[in-house]
Formats: sequence, C-alpha cells, structure tokens
Amino acid sequence: MKQVYHTDNAPAAIGPYSQAAGGSGLVFVSGQLPINPATGELVSGSMAEQTRQCMNNIKNILAAAGCTLEDVVKTSIFLKDIGDFAEVNAAYAEFFPGEAPARACVQVAVLPKDGRIEIEAIAVK
Repeated sequence: MKQVYHTDNAPAAIGPYSQAAGGSGLVFVSGQLPINPATGELVSGSMAEQTRQCMNNIKNILAAAGCTLEDVVKTSIFLKDIGDFAEVNAAYAEFFPGEAPARACVQVAVLPKDGRIEIEAIAVK
C-alpha cells in the first residue's frame, strides 16, 4: 500500500508531488533543491553549502519516513554545471562516511527556481 511522507523540517513541495512516497519497503524522496525550509528560499553560497542543504532536506524527509541516510540505496544528482562536480562530491561524501549508495550525477539545462543543484534519493526501510 502506498504511503506519503511529509515533514515541516524540509521545504514544502512546489508542485503537485509529495516530499516522499513509498510502499513495499521502499521510500522515494522527491528531488530536493537547496531550499531552507524556514525561509522557503534557495540558499546562496558555495556549491558545498547548497549540497549540504539538499542532503539535510533529504535526511529530514527520511526521518519522517522512519529511515536514515544509512537506508539510502540510490541517489541522483542534477547539476546546472558539471564543473561543480568536485565540490559537490566532497560535500556529498560527508553524508555517507561508510558505504555510499549507488548514484548518478548529470548536468541538466535548467532546474526549478533556477537552482544549481537538485538531489533525489531512494531508501529501503
């Protein structure tokens, strides 16, 4: 049975989608922009700071679903500029000090709110 997850500790959806949804032991976290949930605004600053905001949003949504980052089996990172890969990769690694999940990282033409990064995740409960 499908279950939808929501927390006020991550940005509200900016369209007709849920922060996360799942079923059969899987949790799919929608793509997270580097939006500060307290202000609803994109964080400015380095790509490392923006990556950390995306990952903290994912971490908080996973908590609402009864999961942690250790339960993540796959992530996808969407970058406006693949030249940011090294900085993003270093900040992302802070959240997976042990075994990291499978991952894709691609450059895209444009992201919502003219963001520079978006990250989505899949976890197993």
